[in-house]
Amino acid sequence: MAANDPNTIAWVLNGPKVLAVVGLSDNPARPSYHVSQEMQRRGYRIVPVNPKGGEILGEKVYASLTEIPFPVDVVQVFRAPQYALDVVREIAEMTVKPKVLWMQEGVVNDQAVAEAERMGLLTVQDRCLYKEAVKANV
Repeated sequence: MAANDPNTIAWVLNGPKVLAVVGLSDNPARPSYHVSQEMQRRGYRIVPVNPKGGEILGEKVYASLTEIPFPVDVVQVFRAPQYALDVVREIAEMTVKPKVLWMQEGVVNDQAVAEAERMGLLTVQDRCLYKEAVKANV
């Protein structure tokens, strides 16, 4: 299945409810915070991933994907495009893999998409999850 397949986007909006957000900032002015807060309001569980640790949006922050002790449905990337491949390589080390790699608007890395798809992940890149949720009225 190709990146940005409408069926993948629909599945994310209507199925999974656990989002690991790589690069989630604790700064309310940052897009990662706003999008995560809105998705949380829509019933999604947000799992912040940021090496700083602490707590964001009332959730424990994990320093890396491999430290999350429970399954996640989607890994959402709020990092610069050059780091997307590193995120995919970290997904490869997870005990239970997510179903989807979602790279937010402005995050385009075809190599990361290709590697994620080779691992069996569905992929979305350069799309805003919150905007997609609003458009789908989810």
